[in-house]
Amino acid sequence: MRWLTGWCTGAPRPGAPAHEPPGAVAPIAARTLWAGPDPLWAVGDWRPEEIRLATLRPGAAPAVTTGPTAPDPYEANPATLRLAVLGHCGATDAELAAGLAAARGGAVRHLTGWPGSYTAVLRSGTRSTVLLTDLAGARPVFHTPWGDGTAYATAALPLADLVGAPLDTGHLAARLACPEAPEALGTGTPYLGVRRVPPGHALAVRGGRPYLTGYDGPGAEGVPGRGEAAAVRELTRALLESVRFRVRTSPAGPVPLPAGPSGRARLGVDLSYGTASATVALLAAAVPPAAAVPSAAGPAGAVVPYPSGPYRAVPAQTGPPPEESGPDAPSAPEAPPGPALAPRSAGPARTGAVKGSWARTAARPRTASEPVAAVTFGETTGAGTAPAVPALAPDVPRLRHTVLAPGPDTLPYADLRADPTAGPLTDEPGPELVTAAWAEARFGAGGTDHLTGHGARQVLDGHPARLADLVRAGRSRELLSPVAALAGADRAAAGVLTGALRTPLTVLRAAHRLARIRYPDALDDAAVRLTLRRTPDGAGTAGARSADDLAWVVPGPAARWLSDEALSAVALRLRLAAREPAPGDNPGAYRARHALHRHARGFRTLVHATEQPGQRLHAPFLDNQVVRAARLLPDEVRLQPGARHALLHAVLAGAGRTDLPPDWGRGPRPDRATAVRAGLRLAADGLAELFDAPLLAEAGLIDLPAVRAALDRAADPAAPLPPAALAGLADLVATELWLRRVRARRHGACWTGLPHPVHPALSPPRLS
Repeated sequence: MRWLTGWCTGAPRPGAPAHEPPGAVAPIAARTLWAGPDPLWAVGDWRPEEIRLATLRPGAAPAVTTGPTAPDPYEANPATLRLAVLGHCGATDAELAAGLAAARGGAVRHLTGWPGSYTAVLRSGTRSTVLLTDLAGARPVFHTPWGDGTAYATAALPLADLVGAPLDTGHLAARLACPEAPEALGTGTPYLGVRRVPPGHALAVRGGRPYLTGYDGPGAEGVPGRGEAAAVRELTRALLESVRFRVRTSPAGPVPLPAGPSGRARLGVDLSYGTASATVALLAAAVPPAAAVPSAAGPAGAVVPYPSGPYRAVPAQTGPPPEESGPDAPSAPEAPPGPALAPRSAGPARTGAVKGSWARTAARPRTASEPVAAVTFGETTGAGTAPAVPALAPDVPRLRHTVLAPGPDTLPYADLRADPTAGPLTDEPGPELVTAAWAEARFGAGGTDHLTGHGARQVLDGHPARLADLVRAGRSRELLSPVAALAGADRAAAGVLTGALRTPLTVLRAAHRLARIRYPDALDDAAVRLTLRRTPDGAGTAGARSADDLAWVVPGPAARWLSDEALSAVALRLRLAAREPAPGDNPGAYRARHALHRHARGFRTLVHATEQPGQRLHAPFLDNQVVRAARLLPDEVRLQPGARHALLHAVLAGAGRTDLPPDWGRGPRPDRATAVRAGLRLAADGLAELFDAPLLAEAGLIDLPAVRAALDRAADPAAPLPPAALAGLADLVATELWLRRVRARRHGACWTGLPHPVHPALSPPRLS
């Protein structure tokens, strides 16, 4: 786990007790970026190119450095500006310097518009520090009071270690009961006193005190009159730029390409059975690899990085870019014929960019075709016999496809057959812990930089609650197409009466109700349903499930097994939130944004649990520029049947991939429920031992007899089980595993110079 941390001290508050200076406290194995009384550290296996520092002093030009450098000396000059960018950032040195100069006036939004996924820390003078989160929530920031000031970090566990914070069982109950509701979660974390900065916000620490401000509003989502073509062009440019930046960024070090530092391929893609991962794979395979030629002054085989310099816009091109150039280059498959294609000798070599995207002007020598490791897990369809087929087009010579055979060691809950506390300790709990073995095997066969399609569904799809946004906007006629698609699916699954009459009436009535209900009344209704255990089980038709989602707050799948005290405490949080001002968004945009935040939080947990040493997992769909581009899509486009497949098809066509079949990506999906139930059967003994005396029951969070009965039913292949029950059990088991691992760790493992307080117990519970 990689994280950055620091603190800002302030003047002692009147009447507050004096604190010892924190000079002796520091993270273990940390790299100092800024020295002085308000330091900044980078902890973990950061690559040199992932740490970039910019400094602007009065009367001097901005200085930008990359990689391990000496700590910036402390200066008591209020006019000095510093910027630290940690992560994968596609800005050039000139762009970093210009962004730092523009931040002198207080603007920070421009620091979040570069390609990639990163955290930016801005230091103005000696007493003001600003940390910027991303829009999706995959790069969060946390803070807590420390000494006479505020400590901050990009991970919550080190801050809890720093201040000795106990576990917040009330927040754990809210995560299990309403995982997507900010009204229940607030800005809390599983650690009492450690606060989370909401996505799209900046944490400004001035004089030791924290202030939260939003740097990016929800955006003009679903505005009538916004053209679909312009939105798709912007989405194509943003996604292609995000993928291209990651493909062309070479790992630092003397290891020549294509081999990575651990012997695996430098670049890998997660080729699952959806169109999102297939889109990322096709875009990555179309980008020319990084240059690896002998330098004039260095030994042969030394890696020559891409030249830094200005960018220019390039015109649109058709077809995949050539991967090699020169008279001796082997022949490559030609692009499919298209209208008015110029001969290759008539102009400069194609870059694979689309109109409006960016390409470097400097010439780059290209190496031989670098293979891209594409990894697929062999799975079967819902029928249980036919193998599922990845959504990939033919003729992709750069992809080296590997199909992994599933086995008992890769099933969900496989870690329970060994010591449950021996697994990795993540920053927060999440259901990704129960599928860690499956994901770890998949990523282990991938590349050093492994690209995934995580987040595409949440970024591009139309949330069912967006139907209410159309009603609010007076565009009820545009409900016909999505409601007709739901009716058709229910007609085929449940009969003509359900599809033709019940589904349209149920969905339309729920959409109009959500559009008209007041926000405080909606939260009060949700609190009542939660107290009465009226939670959706996902067992109905597609129309019924969509109608259940048409609400401001929807209980999570694990809420049915929580104790009465835990449900009452979460309901109290909802009633208290009803007294706050209503959000300025429409309910559909609001629900969709927080569904994205929940998914990004899960992806972060997946990275902590499965990422190999030296490996980087990438999710281009969660980048700021891709999220901003997707916000431009009108609601009526998102809500069309098959909208995500059509949008990604258009993105690939705009990037030059025009040979995709019309039904691309519409094949049968693999049956994951069968694998989950098989994993539950094999791990039955481990689950029984785990819930013999669970910490969740000790904290008063769950109804233990009901949980044990549900685990017995899930392990019985003949017992019927609602679809939401499997997701709810995964939440409970993952939270119990995480609690065991937190309890087993040694206090102070992240810091040196800390005292040794008594480790607090979970009970008595704090549910308020």
